[in-house]
Amino acid sequence: MCFYTCMEIGLILSAGKPRLNVDLAVGAERAGFSSVLSIEFFNQHAFAVLGAIAQATDRIQIGTGIANAFTRSPLVHANAAMDLDDLSDGRMILGLGSGTRKMNTDWWGMPFSRPASRMREQVRLIREILSAGNGFGFRFEGEFWQLNIPAFSRPGARPDLPIWLAAVNEPMMRAAGAVADGLVGHPIATRLWHRERTLPTVRAAEEKAGRASGSCALVPYVLTSIHEDRERAVRNAKKQIGFYYTSKLYHTILEPHGMLEVGAACRTALKTFDINAMADAVPDELVDEISIACTPDEAPDRLKQWDGLCDEVLLYAPTVGVAAGDVESNHAAMMSVLGE
Repeated sequence: MCFYTCMEIGLILSAGKPRLNVDLAVGAERAGFSSVLSIEFFNQHAFAVLGAIAQATDRIQIGTGIANAFTRSPLVHANAAMDLDDLSDGRMILGLGSGTRKMNTDWWGMPFSRPASRMREQVRLIREILSAGNGFGFRFEGEFWQLNIPAFSRPGARPDLPIWLAAVNEPMMRAAGAVADGLVGHPIATRLWHRERTLPTVRAAEEKAGRASGSCALVPYVLTSIHEDRERAVRNAKKQIGFYYTSKLYHTILEPHGMLEVGAACRTALKTFDINAMADAVPDELVDEISIACTPDEAPDRLKQWDGLCDEVLLYAPTVGVAAGDVESNHAAMMSVLGE
């Protein structure tokens, strides 16, 4: 894809249904994309669809972008990753994220405490499971997990299977820098946020952990809305951005921009779930800092704005309040305009 950028381009699978996401992954491979990643939500499983995608594709990397970290034991995550790595002939990326407290307690009925510390230990534990797969027996004594599996073995396991962590705020950024191969940037994180907060925090954490600089790559979601009608493309992006900013957890991203009032307005609109009011609260300059929201001919230059900040971006179509036809045409435009 170096005809306009040397970044790798991945795609977040947001077609809405498993079969459609398999088709989307096949199309992304044909378009020359580097990776396809599944997402997890209250109505969507992160791992299941990847088995079908592994069999339907040949080259493209597959992964979870992201799976919820604390709703499964580390051993379950490791086994799922090893299964999918085997099915895909070594193309699997395990992406994990803590989710918010509300998601864990209200959606999944799981306790939620000290997420950054637990995430560090979980990644270390999963790595030890991957490395132990070609031996016999496994034991782990940690603060949060204690495992003893005398008969454990997993011949052929790939010990260096990449593990990515989603991070928004500094404690999880530091965890990613200390233990992960990549940091998955949130869809509403701005380029300024990544330059001034994410990358310096990650690099400092790498150094403190005795890792080489760049051991943890920044792999940001880039909200992408492409339409022949530019106003419609921008409006669709604003709906998604406004919806995300109903969560106060993400308002730290607004601080460097002096736009905390945007988050407050979005939270007010949440009381009546007024998606249009959420969109109205989002200024154009914030859309430009976060997303590629434009006409097809403008998209390559908008993508270039991320060049030099990271080596790979993950394109993500807005879906909140967006017509199904627009989601489908947007995916087609991404592949046509930003593919090889």
